[in-house]
Amino acid sequence: MMSLSDRHFLRMVGERIRKRREALGWTQVQLGEKCELHRTFIGSVERGERNISVLNLRVISKALRLGLGGLLDDA
Repeated sequence: MMSLSDRHFLRMVGERIRKRREALGWTQVQLGEKCELHRTFIGSVERGERNISVLNLRVISKALRLGLGGLLDDA
């Protein structure tokens, strides 16, 4: 089971993904297509509901043209 701190961390990372996606003017579907991940997966990541793998996080950060540090720093 995840701690409250872990859940907070996942929500913060998800929020950063959503903000970057929206800044690029993309929908969840468009980001999912660029990452080859389903839109429902992207939505659950953005809501902090998933403990996303490092590999998927890397794929998403590349698609968003943002380094992993940009998603994780101070999250």
